[in-house]
Amino acid sequence: MSNTALESNASYETRPRKATKQRAFVIFVCVWVILIAAGITGAKLYSDHVQQQIAADVGRQTAAQIADMQKQNQEQLTKLESSYKDELAQLESKVEALNELLTFTKDNADVKTDNSNKLYSQLNEVKKKLNELQKNLDVLK
Repeated sequence: MSNTALESNASYETRPRKATKQRAFVIFVCVWVILIAAGITGAKLYSDHVQQQIAADVGRQTAAQIADMQKQNQEQLTKLESSYKDELAQLESKVEALNELLTFTKDNADVKTDNSNKLYSQLNEVKKKLNELQKNLDVLK
């Protein structure tokens, strides 16, 4: 009887050790699964945070570049407008000088001559250029 009693005791002792080992293995696997899940979650949160920071930085840089470009464009438009105004003023003075010359030649000539025809054609060309510049100035505004 002692043999059977020893055998039953031996089998009884091995079962709890197997169950304890299995529980320890399950707990070990669960801890690893939790650690892996926590690592994946942390990586996802960190990548989202970095992505938001990069998007904000790009937005700020883009806004600064747009503001700079707008400033440069405004300066260029101002320069163009002032140059067109100067050219218009010069053309107007030329037109007035031609008108005075034409009036003078008209007063001095009894009959139409080739010179007055040339002056009229020059006057018309200057007026056309003046109108073109005026249109360009209006487009710029």
